[in-house]
Amino acid sequence: MWLMDHQMNLRLSEVFGQYFVRLPLRKAAHIHLGNALRLDWKTILPPDQCSYILGNPPFVGKHYQTTEQKADMAAVFGSFKNIGDLDYVTCWHYRAAEYIQDSAIVVGLVSTNSITQGEQVPLIWGLLFGKWRVKIHFAHRTFQWQSEARGKAHVHVVNIGFATFDIPVKRLFDYESGNGSATVTETANISPYLTPGPDSFVTKRQTPLSPVPETRCGNKPSDGGNLILTDGEKAALIAAEPGAEKHLRRFAGSEEFINGNTRWCLWLEGVDPQVLRALPLVLERVEKVRKFRAKSTAAPTRNAAQTPSLFFYRSQPTTEYILIPEVSSERRQYIPMGIADPSLVVSNKCFIIANADKYLFGVLLSTMHMAWMRQVGGRLKSDYSYSGSMVYNTFPWPENPAAKQKESVEAKAQAVLDVRAKYTASTLADLYDPLTMPA
Repeated sequence: MWLMDHQMNLRLSEVFGQYFVRLPLRKAAHIHLGNALRLDWKTILPPDQCSYILGNPPFVGKHYQTTEQKADMAAVFGSFKNIGDLDYVTCWHYRAAEYIQDSAIVVGLVSTNSITQGEQVPLIWGLLFGKWRVKIHFAHRTFQWQSEARGKAHVHVVNIGFATFDIPVKRLFDYESGNGSATVTETANISPYLTPGPDSFVTKRQTPLSPVPETRCGNKPSDGGNLILTDGEKAALIAAEPGAEKHLRRFAGSEEFINGNTRWCLWLEGVDPQVLRALPLVLERVEKVRKFRAKSTAAPTRNAAQTPSLFFYRSQPTTEYILIPEVSSERRQYIPMGIADPSLVVSNKCFIIANADKYLFGVLLSTMHMAWMRQVGGRLKSDYSYSGSMVYNTFPWPENPAAKQKESVEAKAQAVLDVRAKYTASTLADLYDPLTMPA
């Protein structure tokens, strides 16, 4: 803190042309050394002696938490369900909300923006609103965290201020492209999605809210990379073992589907064992899959070592299907979905809707569905992160559309496909770039 104080004084000197200095040090902050998540904050500073809580707690996503950090979360949230889906930073929100009960303290915390998106919203804000009765007073929507430390972290964050008492006017700060000057909006209430609106949220569902086909994840190899091939690896394998060619299929995740990149996979489902034994180079790859899975710490993956020629999870349709990329750039007005041939094996980085028609495809591509996705879906940094349980299953589909209405949507969906067909040399990334999208 002294170092930061000194740095700010130097900047102030540059602006005003006067030298500001606090050296030698005459005042010192009271610093208590300990784990903030294991201590009773009231024993450090009684709430009636505190006015504000400010900070930027550690940014650690659920997939990157250490054993100690997971233990911290268990200590904070106790028996609360689904704490494994929360970011580490939420522990500080919970502890702060607990501490400020029956006080006039205002909290301001910089946090990963994921706590205001997707499945984390009902989990953490359900507790903060329900158990601790907090109200959001102000919020800075997603902006890029600028660190002056060596090896700068590229993190997209939010800054949320809350208390247990209400105020008539709240302020929302919005940053164009995640940086620069903020645009301020005054509103009567700020939702947990950091939009003007009530303290309500959407909870994920395992089945669709409306009577539509279910969506599922694409195929997950869990193979150590041995069933997946590049163009060069495919060519080398066919040159050395021509019989392998009939078992190679196009393989695509979000990246390949949107950007037109090419990968291949060995798809050996239903292949006669006698045929496989005649392909030693293919079997060499299969053996590597077996060894990779056998070493896994996850029991389901170890069990899958018994079927090493197959993908760990398979969901490949046998007819045309709708393909939804899981991750897509926030610059796009629409997620570039598609109708794919069953010969294209789609990875678990995409979602599949089998036996779907053009009406369903048209609604999914609509601005209405895109608005829903932006509101309740998650983000990867600032990019869209589609979810079957949070976006598709919770989407309120039009009820009982008339035949003419469905025909109109189908015609518009076909028009989209027709435009794509006109530009065969362009990728979906080209076609959905805001600067190059065809009219």
